[in-house]
Amino acid sequence: MEIQEIITITIVLSAVFAYVNHRLLKWPPTVGIMAISLVICIILLTFGSKSFISVKAIQLATSVDFQNVLMNFMLSFLLFAGAIHIDLAKLKKERWPVLLLATLGILISTFLVGGAVCYLFKLFGSPIPFIYCLLFGSLISPTDPIAVLAILKEAKIPESLEIKISGESLFNDGVAVVIFITIAEIAGTGTEHFSLLATGKLFLQEAGGGLAFGALLGYIGFWALRSVDDYKVELLITLAVVMGGYYTAGELHISGPLAMVVAGLITGNKVKAEAMSDISRDYVGKFWELIDEVLNAILFMLIGLEMLIIKIDKSTLIIGFICIIITLFARWVSVIFPVVLLKWNKIAFEKNAVAILTWGGLRGGLSVAMALSLSTEMHRDEFVLITYMIVVFSIIVQGLTIGKIARRLQGANG
Repeated sequence: MEIQEIITITIVLSAVFAYVNHRLLKWPPTVGIMAISLVICIILLTFGSKSFISVKAIQLATSVDFQNVLMNFMLSFLLFAGAIHIDLAKLKKERWPVLLLATLGILISTFLVGGAVCYLFKLFGSPIPFIYCLLFGSLISPTDPIAVLAILKEAKIPESLEIKISGESLFNDGVAVVIFITIAEIAGTGTEHFSLLATGKLFLQEAGGGLAFGALLGYIGFWALRSVDDYKVELLITLAVVMGGYYTAGELHISGPLAMVVAGLITGNKVKAEAMSDISRDYVGKFWELIDEVLNAILFMLIGLEMLIIKIDKSTLIIGFICIIITLFARWVSVIFPVVLLKWNKIAFEKNAVAILTWGGLRGGLSVAMALSLSTEMHRDEFVLITYMIVVFSIIVQGLTIGKIARRLQGANG
């Protein structure tokens, strides 16, 4: 497929699915779009595998390099757009819960899932080395708040809990990518060449470098935006910060996702407050909100479409169903441990926060993209299928029920 045809079909399908969801299902956009995409794929695979539409759909799914599109393009926009709307003052108040959930929580989940999956494959007679299972644990651990934040707002959860969820998800995306890259480096060079010092250096380079570079980007943007008062130019500058900054981070071998989060926080707070007029603030805010909505519609449509090309194996399918329970349990442990630690240090936590954070911890496109980046010797096919099953379950089942659960818990508190 030519690039023009790919873009055209992708946009048209996303628009059609969004329209159908808005008019008929009335589900949260990301949940509805993905559900419709999945249903269409199932129909095509069942009844029309050789039809013109099915052939075109499969061509589209195979033509789009999902991992490359998300990791090297969409992720930068999504993280910046998410961070630009976060109130930094409120985030600072929740800094310890966000920090622990996005770091310690991710590490706990990575090792719990990795260990359990390693045992499962051994139990089914097809053992996979622990380092590759750990790699899977790191890619399935980050959460995606996009599909649930709007629902949780309607459920009227405390604002402090909303900040925890959004703040954690923004930072744990970046942290998870760094952990994934670090483990992949160990897996690539071989565990016999493992060096704690070299691994620590790589982690600090990726994470610390990303945070520092993000701050530099934010302040470069602040200096540039403060010197002009034209919303069209200001929009172009924010786009340059995202696209140029993410590309440069990749060239410097530091974390682009973490850089985008920090740059977005500075732009959404210091820049908006001190360097923009009311008109510019309104245009820039609405522009990035629109970018966020459009890219998420495309992203979740593509996730559904991936079903057409995923290789299915019966034993891996059974392992995948078990892994859904494992990842939920790992999420619960990775939440409750930081909560207990924080309460022990006299830091208050909302009632039922553990339940809402656990069930609201949806997995999204980032997990699928990282799974697709695995090489064949890292058991790519098995982990892609399991990842896809977990992501579909979390978005469809958890995404559609978290609102009711949150309302019921809030009602019980009332």
